[in-house]
Amino acid sequence: MDLTMLASIALLGGFIVLMLLKVPVSFSLILSTIASALIFKSQVITALVASGRYDLISAVVIQLQDVVTNMVKGVDSFSLLSIPFFILAGEIMGTGGISERLIAFANLLVGWMPGGLAMVNCVASMFFGGISGSAVADVSSLGTMLIPMMKKQGYDDDFSVGITVTSACQGVLIPPSHNMVIYALAVSGVASVSIAQLFMGGMIPGILLGLALMVMCYILAKRRNYPVSERVPKGQKMKVVLDGLLPLGTMIIILGGVSFGICTATEAAAIACVYAFIVSFFIIRDVKLTAMGKILRNSLKTLAIVLTLIAAAKAFAGMMAMLRIPAAITNALIGITDNKFILLLIINVLLLALGCVMDMAPLILIMTPILAPVCITQLGMHPVHFGVMLIFNLAIGLCTPPVGSALFVGCAIGKTKIEKTSVNMLPLYAVMVVMLLLITYVPAISMTVPLMMN
Repeated sequence: MDLTMLASIALLGGFIVLMLLKVPVSFSLILSTIASALIFKSQVITALVASGRYDLISAVVIQLQDVVTNMVKGVDSFSLLSIPFFILAGEIMGTGGISERLIAFANLLVGWMPGGLAMVNCVASMFFGGISGSAVADVSSLGTMLIPMMKKQGYDDDFSVGITVTSACQGVLIPPSHNMVIYALAVSGVASVSIAQLFMGGMIPGILLGLALMVMCYILAKRRNYPVSERVPKGQKMKVVLDGLLPLGTMIIILGGVSFGICTATEAAAIACVYAFIVSFFIIRDVKLTAMGKILRNSLKTLAIVLTLIAAAKAFAGMMAMLRIPAAITNALIGITDNKFILLLIINVLLLALGCVMDMAPLILIMTPILAPVCITQLGMHPVHFGVMLIFNLAIGLCTPPVGSALFVGCAIGKTKIEKTSVNMLPLYAVMVVMLLLITYVPAISMTVPLMMN
């Protein structure tokens, strides 16, 4: 067995073993990368030590420079500056009384329909996702209010949790989404794609997912006799509309600024932060200025996790490229079949399986360099289309056991068992899978709006 094969086993096998041992993802990526690099360069290290000019430690350090360089390059990107602003804006808006206003606004729009509160859940998630860009933040903020409200009105416990969790997945598709920024960085070695196009590409799929879930809610509401929500009194409708539109200004600033070329994604995110600060602390005033310290700490904690993960994944991807693992996987997939539709189905099944055992961000960073050559180079998919398909697929993993983070949060809020809730969510999972297949095989769904920008 040659050194390349041993290094590849150390890289992929080591990562899998460390993950099974429940070592944090970032450390699993770094440790497996270092082990692989040392094996791959062992002959060079031996030669340096044998020359007498270097001791073993110095030789090892010299040969690990590429790993460190790749880590630094991973976070040395101007586009990544938008991520801390997106995170901070979402934290500010989530801490204020935004959730209640969005729920009231959504209730005014769709609460009168059968299964009204379930419909409200979907629409409120659509709105909140356009502010926070995070499914977990959506479940945490909206779920604490909507799940108890739904249970009180007679909705099944598992359905209340299920619709909250699945509708929250719109948050990673509807802009702004820091996962789109992460994908743009991960795919840069294969193809060039603008964050603005990615944002526009995710908008229609995110909205369609919400509408599809609403159709399923309507069907289940009719079958199970779920109630209609109370109508908003006529005299309060204008206030509800104004209160609802005010926080949505964050999404409008980002979408409008980026799509019309007024500003970059980073600049739009910074402006959105200022707007969110003014709205939350000086207009709505449901939160005191003293809360800003906690908001900043939470934002820094999230940012540290994201950037560490990006740096570690970049080193891991660099080692994969050095060992030519993506090329080997590409040849293996192409060797199975040359049918584009079957290949895309295989890739989707693979991603769905991985999404059940790993979180979204590391999978984007790991799988994009592996699958992009297949989908973009070999199958001719547009980078935006591939990115939306990838992120939509991995969003399903956020609400599937055993490690779906959004599902864990939803079950904790609703006080339901994950096993039982997951089984009762099968109709909602089916809706998401059908939408995934539509997005995969109908490029116009994700490409129409980005192409209109050109």
